[in-house]
Amino acid sequence: MPLDATLTDLTEWVAGLNARYKHHSATAVMERALSDSDLGRIALVSSFGAESVVLLHMVSVIDKATPVLFVDTNMLFAETLTYQQEVSQHLGLTDVRTIHASQIATIAGDPDGTLHQRDTDACCGLRKVAPMEAALAPFDSWITGRKRFQSGSRASLEFFETEGQKRIKINPLAHWAPEDVRDYMINNRLPRHPLVAKGYPSIGCAPCTAKVAPGEDPRSGRWKGQDKEECGIHFIDGRMVRGPLKQAS
Repeated sequence: MPLDATLTDLTEWVAGLNARYKHHSATAVMERALSDSDLGRIALVSSFGAESVVLLHMVSVIDKATPVLFVDTNMLFAETLTYQQEVSQHLGLTDVRTIHASQIATIAGDPDGTLHQRDTDACCGLRKVAPMEAALAPFDSWITGRKRFQSGSRASLEFFETEGQKRIKINPLAHWAPEDVRDYMINNRLPRHPLVAKGYPSIGCAPCTAKVAPGEDPRSGRWKGQDKEECGIHFIDGRMVRGPLKQAS
């Protein structure tokens, strides 16, 4: 991928990757991502949530030194922080980077810690989007755990996407079904997030994550009662993008 590639060039290149890997497994896509020099410097972004261990395990098998970026918003469940430490050690990951918003930005933007009660988008922007953007700046590509089944806005998700002219986004599990995730965890004897058994199939910050009743959409407990499906880290040019990025026509 040339450094001076235009958005059209990148879009065509990504379309070619998606066509080539259309019928390949998630593992094949992951191996491609971690071995292709054209994808440049690459990191895995992980929330260490309910299903995160799948990609973390795949990375650990292929290259334990792959940078893993984990955003601690200072509003996560205590169980998530403990799980992050336990999984990283269990899998032998050697470059897990915990990212925080700067203290100055937090004091300026949310001095009393109640921003999430007034404006969840602004809170996500302050505590997650801005620090993640800064952490991703040195990388050319990043791996996400998004899947088509998770919400309507992800229904057309592909393996590879452009993020403007800044980065390539890779979604190895895009075509997986819930049973694929469950089977992978069982077959590889992977540790589950402790909150899953307590009724939290999708886990984010504690104030904005609720339990989900049997039969409900697994992500319905995130920002319950709001017209919001994404935290906002899937953005372009500073604008939050709640679903898959649309490719240029």
